[in-house]
Amino acid sequence: MSVAPDGDGRIRCTWADFTGSRSDAPDSVMYRDYHDYEWGRRLRGTRELFERMSLEAFQSGLSWLIILRKRENFRRAFKRFDVAKVARFTERDVERLMADTGIVRNRAKVDATIANARAVADLLDEGVDLSELLWSFAPPPRPRPADSAAVPAITPESTAMARELKRRGFKFVGPTTAYALMQATGMVDDHLTSCWVPVEA
Repeated sequence: MSVAPDGDGRIRCTWADFTGSRSDAPDSVMYRDYHDYEWGRRLRGTRELFERMSLEAFQSGLSWLIILRKRENFRRAFKRFDVAKVARFTERDVERLMADTGIVRNRAKVDATIANARAVADLLDEGVDLSELLWSFAPPPRPRPADSAAVPAITPESTAMARELKRRGFKFVGPTTAYALMQATGMVDDHLTSCWVPVEA
């Protein structure tokens, strides 16, 4: 995750730059925009965090670009990640999802998304806000990493988050996926020091 200049002259984290690809190619633009305007930005809200949690689980073992390409299909297939609606999915919905070529057709991940919707619904029934629960594991602000060697794959906080989520019935939320969720939603800021994206106040 070193940094490299892109076609517009800005310096970005290298994962957002398609080496050898035109900077205006659709995949390049999609990745760059995700890096510039979403990744690492603070995100709250039950639906929003449930969506990100679900997409991070589907991404496990795959390229994030695959998920970005299919994101609108995921939103359609999972009812815009409306927790109440997904929690009511039946075996018939699972069959529909497994036949949907627009998403990643992995039975374990589909089942996990439905189970996680039910776990979120249980939280709400207990008066627990998903945002507050997830953000309770965010570490204190720290300096941005200088290079990729300073970016961890897991942390004590992501391990604790994964443990608590599993205790509450969540699936596909190991420490690595939990840390990726923390990075994506601004609970930690892992943009490099040389990256143009401004630090959120």
